[in-house]
Amino acid sequence: MSKVRVRFAPSPTGGLHLGGVRTVLFNYLFAKKHGGDFIVRIEDTDQTRFVPGAEEYIFNCLKWCGLVPDESPVHGGPYAPYRQSERKSLYKEYALQLVKDGHAYYAFDTPEELESMREKLKATGSSSLQYDHHIRMNMNNSLRLLPEETQELLDKNTPYVIRIKVNPNEFIPFTDMIRGEMEFDTNNVDDKVLLKADGMPTYHLAVVVDDYLMKITHAFRGEEWLPSAPVHILLWKYLFGLDDMPHWAHLPLILKPDGNGKLSKRDGDRLGFPVYAMDWKDVTTNEITKGFKEIGFLPEAFINLLAVLGWNDGTEQEIFSMEELIEKFSIERVHKGGAKFDFEKAKWFNHEWIKKLEVGSLLPEVKRILTEKGIIITDDNYLKEVIALIKDRCTLIPDFYTQASFFFEAPKSFDVDAVKPKWNEDKKKFFIEWQSRLSDIADWNTLAIEESFKQLAAEKNIKPGELQLPFRIMLVGGKFGPAVFQIAFLIGKAATISRIATASEIFG
Repeated sequence: MSKVRVRFAPSPTGGLHLGGVRTVLFNYLFAKKHGGDFIVRIEDTDQTRFVPGAEEYIFNCLKWCGLVPDESPVHGGPYAPYRQSERKSLYKEYALQLVKDGHAYYAFDTPEELESMREKLKATGSSSLQYDHHIRMNMNNSLRLLPEETQELLDKNTPYVIRIKVNPNEFIPFTDMIRGEMEFDTNNVDDKVLLKADGMPTYHLAVVVDDYLMKITHAFRGEEWLPSAPVHILLWKYLFGLDDMPHWAHLPLILKPDGNGKLSKRDGDRLGFPVYAMDWKDVTTNEITKGFKEIGFLPEAFINLLAVLGWNDGTEQEIFSMEELIEKFSIERVHKGGAKFDFEKAKWFNHEWIKKLEVGSLLPEVKRILTEKGIIITDDNYLKEVIALIKDRCTLIPDFYTQASFFFEAPKSFDVDAVKPKWNEDKKKFFIEWQSRLSDIADWNTLAIEESFKQLAAEKNIKPGELQLPFRIMLVGGKFGPAVFQIAFLIGKAATISRIATASEIFG
């Protein structure tokens, strides 16, 4: 078997949808499992849809996800260039070869003639408005024209496209690695444009030529490309022979949470969750569409949740490291049906990964979040202690601010309503007296603080449980956070006493 070579071929037109990242992931896992190469090729043949900055954004997303290509426009490689716009001169010769061999033809139809054709088909009640074997002999192309008429138009530089000639009444079989044996009826396939009037290839021609020249062995893409498969198979057959065609797998869609259709950016906007890997800024409107990275997902969790959207290893395991995914991944275990996206489940993966990661791995992101919120970190070791104490309570990275801010600064407000109903003079006196006892603790540690607390509570004949909530709110500001005596230990004696004094006055 030749060396495995897979590719991801995005168009630089906007944000990178999580479905696109999953396609990258499955390609990447397959390549790495089989000791192969992962290639990124930029398919920018449609210059009308090109968006400045989109290519750089794609590579930034892949870098964040840890899915680094072996070859790409950025990383180079033996089959450069890796942008189709820079390979333009390659494609025309293949299109002309197809014309010469009778598998394609020149079409000189103007936009007005094409529109007129569609209107006539509509008027007859036709169920298809395609340019195909039904109508091609009524159009302005080299199949209908005499050879000398065609040559005259070419000599005059009349604008033209080159279309594939799809013969009717044929069946095209092929094997999909996920879906098994499939067959296409050519009566349902139109004469796709292969080369546009500006000399640029369409996706159909470019993908086949580039996969051949770059020695791609396996092509994994979304199931929305299935209708194009017969055209691509025919191009392989006519140009290079089917023996060189990659093995194909058409991946299932990622569906809306209710399972009703493909998940879109609009669904994310409507339901309040991201569908892009990272923030994407629209160059026209300057509108920013939120990404998983910026709302606080870890790349490990993002990759994990995508891997199990439509794939499993046959066990109950849900949490996978990249190394485990590479070891266990099999394209044959990808499901045929679409996978519903569940944002609550996605957050669960992130929570599990926050719990799983070492404190040191979390430190840079947590430090960044706190710094952005105006908290100055002067001691990384102290921050590590805080992270270790609170990380099991955090679902998204920004949660670390809520759970950690009171370790660095006194609360700016207190949940007085939670204290007031059971606050009384005895409890107020308890905290006034306890402040002086705390001052006397020589060895400030969690156990000493707790023993002092319980001892005074017993002397005052007050249940410790009735005092812990007010104490927590004094230190934290609300009804949350880790064990309250651990908080007191970490913030230190002076801060603990100061916060008790301030809150006691507020509680009244």
